[in-house]
Amino acid sequence: MTSSTAAVTAAIERFPVEICKGMNGLEKVVLREVRGSSAEVYLYGGHITSWKNDHGEELLFVSSKAIFKPPKPIRGGIPICFPQFSNHGSLEQHGFARNRFWSIDTNPPPFPTNSSTKTFVDLILKPTEEDMKIWPHSFEFRLRVTLGPSGDLMLTSRIRNTNTDGKPFTFTFAYHTYFSVSDISEVRVEGLETLDYLDNLQNKQRFTEQGDAITFESEVDKIYLSTPTKIAILDHEKKRTFVIRKDGLPDAVVWNPWDKKARAMADFGDDEYKHMLCVEAAAVEKPITLKPVGSLILGESWAAENLICPFYHVQVPPTAIWG
Repeated sequence: MTSSTAAVTAAIERFPVEICKGMNGLEKVVLREVRGSSAEVYLYGGHITSWKNDHGEELLFVSSKAIFKPPKPIRGGIPICFPQFSNHGSLEQHGFARNRFWSIDTNPPPFPTNSSTKTFVDLILKPTEEDMKIWPHSFEFRLRVTLGPSGDLMLTSRIRNTNTDGKPFTFTFAYHTYFSVSDISEVRVEGLETLDYLDNLQNKQRFTEQGDAITFESEVDKIYLSTPTKIAILDHEKKRTFVIRKDGLPDAVVWNPWDKKARAMADFGDDEYKHMLCVEAAAVEKPITLKPVGSLILGESWAAENLICPFYHVQVPPTAIWG
């Protein structure tokens, strides 16, 4: 056993997680909470592909036609969009973090959250020589995926500029979360009412949201701006509500491809749009800029958290969502 392998094994053995082979032999980490909830994270993309509650019910959507074969990104789950969201820049769609191989971080810095009663894994991504050719910046991206005692899922990201050439860099970012829903026509999103948004279906024109809640009758691709820290997704048929609590991510993207675009995607089932909804904590409108390593500093860093809590009630009390 090499020293690096031993370090990974020692780090994993401290927590109830397992490294095993997933689709097409790709390595994944499985997190299990004592009450029965679980999550799966592929090292390819640092990509969460499964999140189940303590009844074994899948909470994320992954397409039946998803291609688990590099360099194709995985369709569904929670892709990481970095250093570019969508086409907001010169890189490939959604940047390159989602189709790179991450490593298990055996020596993470202290995280502010108390993880003593939680199951988690720390991953790290650093640029390759090929990455430096298309985006000439040195960085360190640390990602902690945490499964809480009540089955909640938290993603914590820390990105540091490790350039030694004096150059700052700028990026946009999103947790591109695909939620599993019963029927898109029976779902509504609360917390984004009256806010301004950029409509990607209308050349990023700016509009103001109308109505009491967002419901779905056709394709939607909107970037909501200056959003609150809490957003709720209410699924009437499943009697389930997801509450998203985010920090450091001022925007929120809402996306569903609907029928025409679904049929045009090779890695997406024709009718699967009915059973998914993306609501993404993001930083898009105002890109993040980080200063480089200096004589007295390590390089500026940025941190963001995204906590998703599922609630199950015949009627969810408002205090559970907004209290």
